[in-house]
Amino acid sequence: MEVTKKLQKLSLAALIVSLLPLVALVPVFLKITLPDGVRTVWAICNIALALSGLLFSVICVKGEESRSIVNIMSTIISAVLVLMMLGIVALALVLNFLQ
Repeated sequence: MEVTKKLQKLSLAALIVSLLPLVALVPVFLKITLPDGVRTVWAICNIALALSGLLFSVICVKGEESRSIVNIMSTIISAVLVLMMLGIVALALVLNFLQ
């Protein structure tokens, strides 16, 4: 019972942490230009949040008794964000070597 409550709290935390990198779209929609230092810190936070969201989600989904739609959705969101970040890094490396 106690483990289930902890996993439910971790599940909610995983969903929130998975959705936080999407906050980076707010300045884009409001057409706000951020200084370079703020953009760098924002990018590092987004990477850390996406990786920690994926870690929390995998911990929650690992056990069959704790699987729920919230856990699965947070895992999918985090995995997509991590894959996008890896794709951007790979594209940057390829473009850097082509020049």
